[in-house]
Amino acid sequence: MKNIEDKNILAINKPIGILVHGDGKNKNPTLSDWILEKYPDLKNIGEPIELQNGEKIYRPGIVHRLDKDTSGVILIAKNQESFESLKSQFKNRKIQKNYRAFVYGDVKYDRKVIDTPIGRSKTNFRRWATIREIRGKARDAITEYKTLIKTRDFSYLDVFPKTGRTHQIRVHMKYDNHPLVADHLYAGKNFDREDKTKNLGFETQALHAYAIKFKKLNGENLELKAPLPKNFIEAEKILKLNQ
Repeated sequence: MKNIEDKNILAINKPIGILVHGDGKNKNPTLSDWILEKYPDLKNIGEPIELQNGEKIYRPGIVHRLDKDTSGVILIAKNQESFESLKSQFKNRKIQKNYRAFVYGDVKYDRKVIDTPIGRSKTNFRRWATIREIRGKARDAITEYKTLIKTRDFSYLDVFPKTGRTHQIRVHMKYDNHPLVADHLYAGKNFDREDKTKNLGFETQALHAYAIKFKKLNGENLELKAPLPKNFIEAEKILKLNQ
């Protein structure tokens, strides 16, 4: 998918390895930096973050996020009216999101809904966890998935998160005993850093934001898709050969 835009919306196919916006600590270039360079007029669209030291982190038009190592489609609002509309749709769960994922193991069900709350992990500040392992407040989280291909060692899934919690798909698939392939943070003993064949060639979590469906300001429904990355296409071929 090439970047798609009109006067209200910009849709970007984010590559892996790029943060959506900064946190005041990481100095690497972010998607927000790219937006500010290409679309400087969007600087004050949306809601910036103010850090404890008073530094302001601009998030030009950004309504939702993808993890650094998750690729795929992300929406940017080009004016405040569009931002408020998208924000409301996300808040009220009107936006439909579709991810593709490779997970470890032979998934038992053709279709399943995981409905279990998520919160901060008790043991690792970088991780999120399901309710028995959290500290503080738990927030409801619902993920549906459909199995596309499966072998003895791996499964390829269509994933539909109904809520938008941080690391939701990664946490729910770990909870389901099928963590994402090459997920450094959640895969545990399944992840083998040295033997790439055990990770279908992936070096980071095998998660791609494939499609998003939302309502434009004029009321029209629009679905945008980000083509699968090369490593997804190659992994899919491997699974088909080993069915």
